[in-house]
Amino acid sequence: MGGQRIGGRVGRAATLLGTVVLLILFGSAGSAFAHAALKGADPVDGTVVKKAPAAITLTFTESVGLLDDSFRVLDPENRRVHTGEPQHAGGRSETARVTLPDDMGTGTFTVGWRVVSADSHPVSGALTFSIGKPSATTAVIPTQAAGDTASATLYDIARYFAYGGLALLLGTLVFSLVTGVEAARGLLLTGWWTLLASTVALLLLRGPYERGGGPAAAFDPSVLAETATSRPGVVLLVRLVLLAGAAFFPVRSGGRWWTAGGGVLTVALAGTWAAAEHASAGIQVPVALVSAVLHLLAMAVWLGGLTALLTALYRAPEDLPASAVTRFSRLALTAVTVLVATGVYQSWRGLGSLDALTTTSYGRLLLAKLIAVLLLLAAAAYSRRWTARLAAPVERRADVRERVLEPVGAAADTEVSGPDMSAGTGTGTSTGTETGTDSGAETGTDTETDTGTDAATETATGPHPRPLPSTGGGDPGAYRRGLRRSVLAEVIVGIVVLVITTLLTGTQPGRAATEAAASAAEAARPMASTTVIPFDVGTPGGHGKIQIELTPGRVGENSVQAVTFGPDGGLVTVPELRLTFTLEKQDIGPLDAKLTDRGGYWTSDTLNLPLPGTWTMKATVRTTDIDQITVSRKVRVG
Repeated sequence: MGGQRIGGRVGRAATLLGTVVLLILFGSAGSAFAHAALKGADPVDGTVVKKAPAAITLTFTESVGLLDDSFRVLDPENRRVHTGEPQHAGGRSETARVTLPDDMGTGTFTVGWRVVSADSHPVSGALTFSIGKPSATTAVIPTQAAGDTASATLYDIARYFAYGGLALLLGTLVFSLVTGVEAARGLLLTGWWTLLASTVALLLLRGPYERGGGPAAAFDPSVLAETATSRPGVVLLVRLVLLAGAAFFPVRSGGRWWTAGGGVLTVALAGTWAAAEHASAGIQVPVALVSAVLHLLAMAVWLGGLTALLTALYRAPEDLPASAVTRFSRLALTAVTVLVATGVYQSWRGLGSLDALTTTSYGRLLLAKLIAVLLLLAAAAYSRRWTARLAAPVERRADVRERVLEPVGAAADTEVSGPDMSAGTGTGTSTGTETGTDSGAETGTDTETDTGTDAATETATGPHPRPLPSTGGGDPGAYRRGLRRSVLAEVIVGIVVLVITTLLTGTQPGRAATEAAASAAEAARPMASTTVIPFDVGTPGGHGKIQIELTPGRVGENSVQAVTFGPDGGLVTVPELRLTFTLEKQDIGPLDAKLTDRGGYWTSDTLNLPLPGTWTMKATVRTTDIDQITVSRKVRVG
């Protein structure tokens, strides 16, 4: 009955945990995870250009991979424009470029794009630009830019199972090697098959996931061929090869070569994650790769080992030596230390600033993980307390054995043993008497009592240590039950931590998100500043306005376009118009814009403003051979 009650509680806990995990999985499936962020575009989203650009160039915060269908350009009637092959601009891996035809026509064009960031996650978006002037458009964002929800959801689920399979496989194996307790074959096989099946699923779904297609494309031979030659595909194939090798690797052997082989296999498996996740892109990549491998291994040892320990506690708690629990407790402490150290580094690398903790999705997930880890450490503290109570009897028994040793011939001597909290005496206390002869004959009786003492007679044949009772009413059985509950809590919270960790690997790091937000804010700034300056030369009809447009109104190359309006508000032509810029605070200027008369308006494409600040723009307008005036305005350059 007790076993049924325990099994029922475990079943209910597993059902509740599974529900939570599924809610997290499917609740996050619809979000678009983007790791490389769009930093700039040429032409800029929403701009109007006079003639068709030669190409579209996108710049990202990190290196990206290109697909055959990375760009889709649609005209105002929603017809696809034939473009060139996607490529990197100038060989720079953080850019994506596609050439455009010369005869595109006029109106508003829609561009859908999709690339793969360096950490293997697809990034997509859309922008518009107009040739000549904006127009109505029937074009919609291409479906490939938005991505297929079913493919993304299945791919994310496979990633969760892959993490779980790795933790179960490596954690169970390490638990067995460290504690000496035979590994639960069912756990090892479950971990191996889960990791194998999830890796195959990831390999099949990689193509649709990258391209934004439906799950049916997973079996397209051309898509599979492209996946197999991509970096994420190669990493997954390597993982399959390593799993095949692990299937033939002996669980128990020995020797230096066996240890070295197992270590290389373990590190290589963990490396297949590091090579395709956040650590493979960004700053300090070599250090990040090492940190990611250590972090993943420590997670697997701790969480998988806890699962193995919990299984042993439920299967046959009396057969689990207290010394084995103590050894795993020390190993778990080491794993926690590694997790904390590598976690702090990865958090700093991913966040970039403390503000990102609350202003980015990555930071908020990281805070949730921190809270879960603190709960996990609290459960681990209780586990260590129960472990210490189980380990205490072993040490005490060793002390008692030393005190009862007697020389040969002292068969009639009897000594009352001291108390013991042996891990094998969870039912109460006992009194026992052993008598022996030189021939080795032995008789004894055991009687259950509640006195808390144990009398033992050691014969001339030497000491025969027996399980001794616990002191102060301590019950090793109760200790095991307490340890079982705390380990179960660790496993449940640990799985939640694993879920949050997987969500983090699919979320844009705070550093990249902050940089992307800054780029978006910069791009959202007005692309041109327009200034109107009245003038009056003091003659009849000699007054009007000058309208000057400075594009983009930022540091560097700028273009200028100026027109003059007469007294009636209509366009007028003037014999001469000069324009200069001066930055008094830095003693720069005047810089001549070198305007050119274009027959009704004046332009320049050679103005270079070297520094940001408030510049003084002076316009000199001449209306006749002898009448002219100079007027000025302040203009802000960013």
